[in-house]
Amino acid sequence: MLSAGNPFPNFALPNQDGKITKLSDYAGRWLVVYFYPKDDTPGCTLQGKGFTASKADFDSAGIAVVGVSADDAASHKNFCNKFAFTIDLLADTDSQLMKSLGLGQSEWKGMKFWERTSFVVDPNGIVRKVYEKVNPEGHDRVVLDDIKSMKAKAA
Repeated sequence: MLSAGNPFPNFALPNQDGKITKLSDYAGRWLVVYFYPKDDTPGCTLQGKGFTASKADFDSAGIAVVGVSADDAASHKNFCNKFAFTIDLLADTDSQLMKSLGLGQSEWKGMKFWERTSFVVDPNGIVRKVYEKVNPEGHDRVVLDDIKSMKAKAA
């Protein structure tokens, strides 16, 4: 697993609208990249709703948030539309980014899923915190508070 202090790998992944999104798009800003197992499942829905509900707080703090799963852009679009998500969801359909980060996998009902993991990336592209086996409920607030604390210490 990629740990704090390492550069976050470059990526170029389509969002729910098919727009290619790159790490460089967030240069100079704090970034939360949260990985989740599957669109339109209970925990993933809870997590997406949480980040959407907190989006204004993240925006006002200068923090971007993106979700990533192995689902394709069309699945992400349906997921966003169904729950009115206002965050970008990126499609890592070949799991290349997830593999490069060393994310773990879990099995449920005979299917493998990438484990729910979040990364906080600073404005220079360096990982500052990694959250493994995330509890989706309230995770958005934990991450926001942690980044605010990191920013205060750096000031």
